[in-house]
Amino acid sequence: MKSILYKALVSLTFIFAVTGVQAQGTQAAGLSVESQTVFYIVTGFVFVIALLVLAVSVVVLQLLKTFVRQQAEQLAAERGETLVEEPGLWQQLWNKLNDFRPMEEEGDIVLDHNYDGIRELDNHLPPWWKWLFYVTIIFAGVYLAVYHVFDTMPLQEEEYMAQMEEAEAQAQLRMANLPESNVDENTVVMVEDATLLSKGKQVFNNNCAQCHKETGAGGIGPNLTDDYWLHGGSIQDIFRTVKVGVPEKGMISWEPLLSPDQMQNVSSYIITLRGTNPPNAKAPQGELYVPEAPKEEVVETDTLETIAALEGI
Repeated sequence: MKSILYKALVSLTFIFAVTGVQAQGTQAAGLSVESQTVFYIVTGFVFVIALLVLAVSVVVLQLLKTFVRQQAEQLAAERGETLVEEPGLWQQLWNKLNDFRPMEEEGDIVLDHNYDGIRELDNHLPPWWKWLFYVTIIFAGVYLAVYHVFDTMPLQEEEYMAQMEEAEAQAQLRMANLPESNVDENTVVMVEDATLLSKGKQVFNNNCAQCHKETGAGGIGPNLTDDYWLHGGSIQDIFRTVKVGVPEKGMISWEPLLSPDQMQNVSSYIITLRGTNPPNAKAPQGELYVPEAPKEEVVETDTLETIAALEGI
């Protein structure tokens, strides 16, 4: 009876596996009249039904095993015999993996130690544990040979440096494909074109908002909306900070990742955030920055003062 039940369960599992393979084959052949979404929904539904049928089969199998055992116990009781159940396949495998000794042989492996009536058995280590230990020894030997003796594979630090060099090469290639620009700390100017400022905002949101928030209110990084600056608040100072970074504060240099025009656009956008007073803004940091008056106004003021002085003479 037990053999028949096991065969039935194996047959059901095989049927479900074949059904899944056929479904994959049908997909490979292509059902152009159905969308992928519908196909995945139907496949998932069939898979769930198959799991439910398999679960019910397992439950029925357990119930049948219980019924068969009860019948066998009743029959043995009528005959005046003691029912001795043979261990199942899984139990036999479990006993073999753990090298369990039969209860009848425990007397042969009892040690002489007695701890308050508790006796210790001289059991062996489970075979699976010893196999795992042997595997770790083999792995250690292979690892030592591959990484330290023959240098077949790079070590972690070497792999990191190789990846950094590859990233640097890709960044240089990307920058080389960008249109040439003569924008630097000395030639950068405040852009007022709405399109360029929009591009600067996009760069800011993608790269700067994680530390300064999208509103510029400050988080890990300082507040960009007030008049206090740690590294200068002019367009040249901001451009230089973006370009060079502040490594001691955790800000990387964006020069390998952004073009000069992009740095000019994002620097100009940062200036437009000044005075916006967003909620939950970080406390001011650094020194107060007062924008310099335009040179034309300075010249005009100096000229008026000179004329007034001459008239006074």
